[in-house]
Formats: sequence, structure tokens, C-alpha cells
Amino acid sequence: MHNKSTSLLMCAGLAAVLSGCSAIPASGPTRHQVAAANASRSAAGIQVVDVTDDVARRLFAERRNSDFESTFGGSSAFQQQLGVGDAVEVAIWEASPAILFASEQINSKRIAGGSHVTVLPNQVIDGSGLISVPFVGALKAAGRTPMQLQQDIVRGLRGQAHDPQVIVSLVRNETSYATIVGDVATSSRIPLTARGERLLDALATAGGVRQPIGKLTLQLTRSRTVASLPLESVIRDPRQNIPLHSGDVVTVLFQPYSFTALGATGKNEEVNFETRGITLAQALARSGGLQDSRSDAQGVFIFRLEDVGALDWPQSPARTTADGKVPVVYRVNLRDPNSFFVAQSFMIDNKDLLYVSNAPIAELQKFLNVVFSVAYPVITGVQTFR
Repeated sequence: MHNKSTSLLMCAGLAAVLSGCSAIPASGPTRHQVAAANASRSAAGIQVVDVTDDVARRLFAERRNSDFESTFGGSSAFQQQLGVGDAVEVAIWEASPAILFASEQINSKRIAGGSHVTVLPNQVIDGSGLISVPFVGALKAAGRTPMQLQQDIVRGLRGQAHDPQVIVSLVRNETSYATIVGDVATSSRIPLTARGERLLDALATAGGVRQPIGKLTLQLTRSRTVASLPLESVIRDPRQNIPLHSGDVVTVLFQPYSFTALGATGKNEEVNFETRGITLAQALARSGGLQDSRSDAQGVFIFRLEDVGALDWPQSPARTTADGKVPVVYRVNLRDPNSFFVAQSFMIDNKDLLYVSNAPIAELQKFLNVVFSVAYPVITGVQTFR
């Protein structure tokens, strides 16, 4: 009878242990479970990519191609183009003796050498982009430079005026502006001139920035193209200080970059970093490194939503999220000494998730702890029963 009761107690204890196996606490998936996400071809379309020197180089090159010079071009000088609402002054010179513009109602006068100059009243470019010149009629002014408009008026006067010469001057600028907003002393509109104002000119005109330079990002919006770059990079690299174009919007963003560290790292938290970026090696150091007692050096992962064209994906065609990003898990094996060199060139992106899985021995240790926590009371109860 005693032996039968003992067996029942042991069976109950074993059942409790087995049922507890699936409920062992864990900080996240194991190295093998992450690898299985790629092999299973799940609906999420997760791509698992081993971080090699080639991968790090390609991603670094992709980052360099997203700078202002590559995106917008840095050599095109600003050209003053007239727009709706601008006001222009038109001055017309004619040679004697025949004077076309001789009316007293128009500001005209004879100057030295027998020539005659007439200054027409200032004209505002109307909603159709037109101005009107006597003896020429309506002329398209919007989208033309003052020099081009001068040439159009001269062509219209040929055959009517004697050797006409024309000068068009912009007297009120309503369209050739760039706008700067964000973390600056004063948000403002900056008139653009033939001098060719640049990004840092806009910052200076706005009274400078209100936050440390290393924590600020410049975002440039031109038509439908948007690009961002750390302010520090624009200051250090003159090629990124590109000329502004009419309609540009410069936004100064104080938005500290950060990554999240989880798993078997020294600390699990969100870690801020500078806008110029940090490497994986620096990210591991800032997150407290790997815990010797439980981390799997072969199970270091970076979870990221990546651009479709960043790499050649293992699963093709790559599935994307609703906003067109590819869910990627970059895998690093820190047991390989070469990976420490790669970690110094692999750049961490904003909102990356750095995860270090538990080592198999750590999972075994937790399992044994569960076994002993269940088995010890059972054995004690059996011995007491006896």
C-alpha cells in the first residue's frame, strides 16, 4: 500500500514537471527559434540575414547614398524664377528718332545720346502667370527668369520700336522663398536670391538652433522628395550644405535616436544615441554587453524594418509591411573573432531592436530548477509518508 501511494505521488510530481516545461520563463526566442522563423516562410515574411563584412559594407553604402548631395544634387545654382503674385518693373530703351513709348501718361524720358527710356508701372503677375506690355500684349511671366522675360519683350517689340533694349527687375518677391521650421530660434520664410542661399544660411537666418548640434537632424522637403541628415554631417561635409530651391522646407528635428536592448544583455532598456549614428559594437557596450551567465554569443540579433532594395533577400520576392518595409533579423555570431571587426562597421539604425538570446545551458538550468522545485517537495512528502 505504501509503495502504491509512493508511485502515485511520484507520477503526480513527474506530471507537474512535464507540464511546467512549456511554462519555463524566457526573455524571448532562442537562437534556433529565430532561425526557424526564416525556414518556416511565415506570413510575416521575416528575412534572417547573417551579418558579414559584405552585408555591412552594402548597408553602409546605402546610408551614404541617402545624403543631400546624392538625393538633390549639390551643384545646381538657384535661378530666380518669377511666379504668381510677384511684382516686376519693366524698363524699355529705344533709339531715336522714332519713339514708340512717348506718351506723357507713361514714365518716359530722353537720356544722353538721343535714346529714350520708358519705365512701365509695376505689374503683378496674375493668376494665369501673365503680365501685359503695351504693343506686345500678354506675356507668360510665371516660370520664367527675369532675363528670359526681357528677351521675350524684346522679340515682341522688334519691328515696332527702334533698337529696343529691355530690363526686367523683380520689385516684390512673393514666391522665391524657402521655409525653415522646427527647433530653431525663429521659424521664418527666407527670400532666395541669385547669391544662392544654402542650408546653413537658412539656419543662420532663423537665429540658429535651440538644442545641441549632435542631437539634431535636418530634414529637407523638395516637392515630393524628403531626405534627412544629421546636422553635424552637414556642418562637417560642405558638399551636404546644398543650395536651396524655391519652395524648399527645412525642418530642424530634435528627436534623439534610440535602440531597444532586450534579452541576455547587461540592461534591458531604450538607449539613446547621437544622430551621427553608432556601430553594433558601441550598441552592445551601451547596453551593458552580454551576460556571461546566460547569454548565447551565437544568438545576437538586430530586428529591423529595412528598405526593399537594401539587400538581396534570402526569401524572394520579399514580403513587405503595409508601409513597404521588409521585416529583417540580422544575425551575429560573436563566437567568431571576425564578427568583432564586422560589429565595428555594422551601423545601428533608429528604432532598431537589439536582442541576445539565452544560451542552451541557461535554458537547461532553468528547467532543472523547475524539476528540483517540484521534485524536492514530492520526495520530502514521500519520505514523510513512509
